[in-house]
Amino acid sequence: MAAGLRLGPMLRYVDWETGDRATVWIEADRPCTAEVRCATDGAGGSVRTFQIEGHHYALIPVTGLTPGSSTAYEVLLDGRRVWPLEDSGYPESTIHTPSVPAEEVRITFGSCRWAAPPADEHDPIGPDALDALAARLAADPAAERPDVLLLLGDQVYGDATSKATRRWLAARRDLGEPPGAEVADYEEYTRLYDESWLDPEVRWLLSTVPSCMIFDDHDVIDDWNTSASWQAEMRATAWWQQRVLSGLMSYWVYQHLGNLSPSELDADPVYAAVRDTPDGTDVLRRFAAGADADPTAVRWSYRRDFGRTRLLMVDTRAGRVLDENKRAMLDQDEARWLRDQALQPGAYDHLLIGSSLPWLLPPLIHDAESWNAALCRGERGPRWARFGEDVRRRADLEHWAAFPGSFEKLTALIAEAGSGPAAPATVCVLSGDVHHAYVAEPEWPDGAPDARVLQLTCSPVHNAIHSSVRLGFRFGWSRSGRRLGHALARHGRAGRPVIDWRRTGGPWFGNQLMTLALRGRSAELRLDQARDDGGRAGRKRTDGTQGDSTRTEGTRADHAHTRLVTVDERNLTNGP
Repeated sequence: MAAGLRLGPMLRYVDWETGDRATVWIEADRPCTAEVRCATDGAGGSVRTFQIEGHHYALIPVTGLTPGSSTAYEVLLDGRRVWPLEDSGYPESTIHTPSVPAEEVRITFGSCRWAAPPADEHDPIGPDALDALAARLAADPAAERPDVLLLLGDQVYGDATSKATRRWLAARRDLGEPPGAEVADYEEYTRLYDESWLDPEVRWLLSTVPSCMIFDDHDVIDDWNTSASWQAEMRATAWWQQRVLSGLMSYWVYQHLGNLSPSELDADPVYAAVRDTPDGTDVLRRFAAGADADPTAVRWSYRRDFGRTRLLMVDTRAGRVLDENKRAMLDQDEARWLRDQALQPGAYDHLLIGSSLPWLLPPLIHDAESWNAALCRGERGPRWARFGEDVRRRADLEHWAAFPGSFEKLTALIAEAGSGPAAPATVCVLSGDVHHAYVAEPEWPDGAPDARVLQLTCSPVHNAIHSSVRLGFRFGWSRSGRRLGHALARHGRAGRPVIDWRRTGGPWFGNQLMTLALRGRSAELRLDQARDDGGRAGRKRTDGTQGDSTRTEGTRADHAHTRLVTVDERNLTNGP
């Protein structure tokens, strides 16, 4: 029986140093040779699939591309074309390569995306911003498009499954047993990725726009690694080990591998071991177990250079130090890596730090988190510490402010990287998580760095926020909110942050994406929100396989009537 395409293709890495290489990720329904064949220049590549838990994957290296070009490609499995799909209504999937040296890069980013519901179900959270971006690009293939899409966490929700997935889970096992309607194992994680990435618009978008990804808590579970006591309680359950190992294994396969360059893949011993065995499940499970037991053994963070723009994507979840007296967002090795990558004077004109969790929050929330951290480490005694732990979990008080030492170190690093005669034009922290968007700028007590420094937060891509939480975020920026925050900090003996900051844009609420356009030493920011013009038509949703492997899984909304609406545009390099 011929191999079929189960998921993908996803265009992941495009080389900005040479402009002639890329990688394309696919999942097939059986072992095969996966090939990418380009329409021009004889570019392409092929590789055998590898197997994890009965699933078959390939990260196909594509070589021979022409810098500064756009070339259509097709995917073949064992020599049979499986992409583009027959009768596809979308433009050809293409690989856009930069000129070398590149003069400009356009980076679109956001986080927190629930998969869209079937067309016959009401979507209370509105249109999906990725769907809307795809619709815009598909309608006008010549339109200005992102050079890369940064997905800053919560690509899937292991702890908040859809109605359709809950029905699927109930057919597999008893939902009355933990973890209930949450995912429990690797197979159930694959269901989440199917549900999210088989959306027709999103599938086409990810086939033609390169992507970089990092996890946040919901990719595994809400509050993942929020504290030592949380971790101890989870490890005492019968189901947690399977859950966390499956979460890390699936993240490695579906997200992490595509972040790496071909040379990094060639040097990765885990990738080599997985590919060198008929079934890489045990190899990958041992790797995940080691990563969970000793976070310093694995680096999920990575660097990408886009011409004169440097991106440092930082793991703010798996490598935390959770001892209450030594709490740190990053362990020592990770913090040293970040510092070494950031402090290369003259290496870039723009420094982007990708952190799923915002560095600068509304001041009230920052002070509440630093107050809570002080309580939990015992500043007010054991009763307040127990109270603080309960509040921390209920209110998700776990951002950079909840790790005061790490907040100060990141602040100092940003100031150092942004100062001096070879300083970049901008230093931007790109974040999501908090289900709204805003721009914040620090005010430095001893003189500002030479670079313009900004916190750019954009969330969600497709999710919701309660009206009371909206009010809370607005209040958090107000003078009254600041005064309340100061009172909390005094009660916890937490001290004041080393800088002050103010909101210079937002807050904006809705499903949205931000885009940075970086050219030379100039930087422009645009915020687009997804809007529904009305009219939803049902459509079959399949996994795109051909022949006997096709699986029909209900319908998806037709997003032809959704659009991205620009709600804010600004030049970031001409002062606040």
